[in-house]
Amino acid sequence: MAILQRVRVYGRLIKFSHTIFALPFALASVLLVHRTHPVTWSTIFWILTAMASARSAAMGFNRYADHEFDSRNPRTADRPLVKGHISRSSVLLFILISSCIFIISAAALGPLCLTLSVPVLLILFFYSYTKRFTAFSHLFLGLAIGLAPAGAWVAVAGSLDPGIWLLSLALMTYIAGFDILYACQDTEFDRRERLFSMPASMGIAKALRISAILHWCTFLFLLALHFAFHLGAVYLLSVFLISMLLIVEHLLVRPDNLTNVNLAFFHLNSVISILIFVGVLADTWFS
Repeated sequence: MAILQRVRVYGRLIKFSHTIFALPFALASVLLVHRTHPVTWSTIFWILTAMASARSAAMGFNRYADHEFDSRNPRTADRPLVKGHISRSSVLLFILISSCIFIISAAALGPLCLTLSVPVLLILFFYSYTKRFTAFSHLFLGLAIGLAPAGAWVAVAGSLDPGIWLLSLALMTYIAGFDILYACQDTEFDRRERLFSMPASMGIAKALRISAILHWCTFLFLLALHFAFHLGAVYLLSVFLISMLLIVEHLLVRPDNLTNVNLAFFHLNSVISILIFVGVLADTWFS
């Protein structure tokens, strides 16, 4: 029972359920590369392990780096590290173990993945400090997470196809866009703490407009992916549904009404991510 409780604490620490945002994009990349390169179950296992461990290391590091801010922010005051349910030394050990698992997974996926593993970790860790000096921290988060589809492609093919960058750019703009929406909740706190989120630096209304532009870019990158990989009508249907959900997301979150941020952030974005994978999977199946 104590072990299960400990697992739950670590799950809350890294919000493991949020893995669903990027993982479907990476799996969609695997489906696309499978058209020209064979994919084994072993490769899929190591990709999933790499994804989970990299995200765990990054989230653990974020909680460690932001501990002071989280302890002063009412919205984050119940996080395990703030509440003392887990010690800072335990979080550091968790980060180290997760990072080692990621590097081992990368090594199992090939020499290029191993070479890129440490730079990828550094990018993921560096994100935690970007809000201290730039309003474009949301874009940096998008960049860090947006590497997932390209990384999955390299893991299978051992090289990179320029076309897969369209999926990475779609994920980058998608993540950055909804991270701006999420940051609207902390506008006043960020201003008091002199943190440079877009809502705090530019105002909520302008930040929401930038988020909408980023999500239009997401739609355009997903549409371009259709032509780059000669995808069919089923994939186009999934892109149309995603565009509708993105519109709904921006109708739910208004400058004068932020009560629906969590609904837009988790529920709608979970559906959007899954639709990407389902669209590519169904298109591959029917073709």
